[in-house]
Amino acid sequence: MSYHNPVLLQESIDLLITNPSGTYVDLTFGGGGHSRAILDRLSADGRLIAFDQDADSAANRIEDPRFCFVPSNFKNMTRFLQYHKAYPADGILADLGISSHQIDTAERGFSYRQDGQLDMRMNRQQELSAKEVINDYDEAQLSKIFYTYGELPNGRQIAKCITNSREDKEIATTFELVEALQPCLPKGKPSKVLSKIFQALRIEVNKEMEVLESMLTQTADALSEGGRLVIIAYHSLEDRMVKNIMRAGNLDGEVEKDFFGNPQTLFKLVTRKAVVPSDDEILTNPRARSAKLRAAEKITPIKR
Repeated sequence: MSYHNPVLLQESIDLLITNPSGTYVDLTFGGGGHSRAILDRLSADGRLIAFDQDADSAANRIEDPRFCFVPSNFKNMTRFLQYHKAYPADGILADLGISSHQIDTAERGFSYRQDGQLDMRMNRQQELSAKEVINDYDEAQLSKIFYTYGELPNGRQIAKCITNSREDKEIATTFELVEALQPCLPKGKPSKVLSKIFQALRIEVNKEMEVLESMLTQTADALSEGGRLVIIAYHSLEDRMVKNIMRAGNLDGEVEKDFFGNPQTLFKLVTRKAVVPSDDEILTNPRARSAKLRAAEKITPIKR
């Protein structure tokens, strides 16, 4: 668990597993905490397909004949599940949070608390890193990122701080970025704003919202009837998309109805309200504090 302490572990597995002999998918393998808990619940006939695009996670692969590791972004879910004859599956789990390993590895550049190169790439084979975003994007582009992905009303001011600073020299490290941001940060407690700025950069670098959208639109077809979709989100942008797909079967959140007024949803909610970590879990794992778990079950729309 030193790689990552899995969030809402028992709650997510309890909601996910309905058939111990079924086929399940862990879209965010990381340290393998959720995957190991899934395998513990499966019979000898069960299967687990796990995805992770971060090469570091491959070191945590599980030696179990029921387990298959796919070193790929979960946007490629359908293609790989079909390839491994695991389509449709009986359950899909995704923990959308960044792993403790990624945060705590300074050279990955995910944390403002440690000095490292401005990187933030989940897949270090891709070209775009946080360094290019900070130094090459114009002020309007940066402002939009901070306003949209960081939900920061002063996104324009933050962008201005960065463009002013980089006129003198390139911003190459996390601490250099924090220094450039000083004029825009609230006095006394800057950590909340810094967290949102770094979150916004990470989302942009990894195109997280586009990738999440792609994955969510694949889930209904990738699940068998009665199959469960269980997702843990950490900020409102993710959670809103998850709620919409589970409640309405689409990303807009508008429930479509047939001629007779029957809702044509693809899922039935299993959790009416988001499941959140207990006080005890937050005490032992503070990074779990913003987690929200939602679960839904694949259904067949009513037709007449």
